[in-house]
Amino acid sequence: MAYRIEKDALGPVEVPDNVLWGPQTQRSLKNFEIGPKMPYDVIQALITVKMAAAAVNQKLGVLDKAKAELIVASCQKLLAGDYQAQFPLVVYQTGSGTQTNMNVNEVIVHMAQQINPNLPLHPNDDVNHSQSSNDTFPTAMAITASLKIPLLLKTLTQLRQTLKQKIVEFDSVIKIGRTHLQDATPLTVGQELSGYESALAHDQAYLTQLQATLLELPIGGTAVGTGLNAPAEFAVEMTHYLAQHYQMNFVPAPNNFQGLANHSGLNIVHGALKTLASDLVKIGNDIRFLASGPRAGYGEFQIPANEPGSSIMPGKVNPTQVEALTMVCARVFGNDTTLTFAASQGNFELNVYKPVIIATFLESCTLLTQVIHSFDVHLMKGLSVHPKRIAALMTHSLMTVTALTPHIGYSKSAEIAQKAQKEGTTLKDAALALNYLTAEQFDAWMDFKKMV
Repeated sequence: MAYRIEKDALGPVEVPDNVLWGPQTQRSLKNFEIGPKMPYDVIQALITVKMAAAAVNQKLGVLDKAKAELIVASCQKLLAGDYQAQFPLVVYQTGSGTQTNMNVNEVIVHMAQQINPNLPLHPNDDVNHSQSSNDTFPTAMAITASLKIPLLLKTLTQLRQTLKQKIVEFDSVIKIGRTHLQDATPLTVGQELSGYESALAHDQAYLTQLQATLLELPIGGTAVGTGLNAPAEFAVEMTHYLAQHYQMNFVPAPNNFQGLANHSGLNIVHGALKTLASDLVKIGNDIRFLASGPRAGYGEFQIPANEPGSSIMPGKVNPTQVEALTMVCARVFGNDTTLTFAASQGNFELNVYKPVIIATFLESCTLLTQVIHSFDVHLMKGLSVHPKRIAALMTHSLMTVTALTPHIGYSKSAEIAQKAQKEGTTLKDAALALNYLTAEQFDAWMDFKKMV
């Protein structure tokens, strides 16, 4: 491989001749061969921040027009093309994201050289003008997080719509309820599913209410929040540019010291993601158990047979969509722990866990969006019920005796249930044997429709 020699503040570095990055990127590549690459969403956001900064710096008279226009053109070309390979750095690097910030600066400089070899740019003096990694990287974090939440909310809306259709479809199917994993009083399948839909509606409301906290951009704070080396109007102009570009309601961070040292918004919104994951586990497990069988389980629900369930047992159908769903949720729980600890590490003027914070946040958003869509399409839309099995369980349930208590009292009703359980008979047989009511009274009071 051919190399070129480039210099940074520490001296000369050999850089492969066929890449757009520079010496600081090359140093990071050698020093941090750890884990996955930085999410490309963050890279694209950083490129956009650089494009905005060039335009704003020109407007404020602190950057030459020709240089500003060349930076903008380079950023536009990078955003429009497939240049992902030019951003090879990993998540587990410097905690400020400085090396990724410089990777972006260097690639823009080399792209600019291709566009106009006669106008050299400097990655720090020109592309990074009025900026620090300490404010550009958290700004990119806020942008990428803000863009992910609407996609998740859209998918969540689709799952809720499917549930609403199933609620109507099964509204008249009366089944036995269960509490403490034991028989309870009846409800309809539609009512049971309405609890799932309402849980997701609450989760969606939490995310919708909280997502505004992600819109605060600390750009203009530069190194420690004071705004050193940035024009006074830089933060407002940058926020306006980025809001226009993304069509998002971004606002300047009310306090840049907080914006650089704390990531409370990402922390609290991810808490809502964890809450959503908790509810999805509950819903998934309910459906998994209610569809268990087909002969030796609950057997009330039937799930689509998407693929063979076993390599040894023919005809087996497994709840694989639920398994994928709950595995994703386990990952989200773990990510929440990681993010919670990382967000607590805002030592003095800078949090130095930024890359892992945004990587875990984006992973949770992406996984939840994908798995909710898969669960909706491949399971919920094809969910059906076994009316005969549901009716059989209803008929043999003992807890429907609760309907008798207003007429004969709790104690006599309990005696009926205990006698039926002990002797293996029906509630009606036990009630008549004890002479606590007539057959006509039993039939009149044991009305499942009234119980729901």
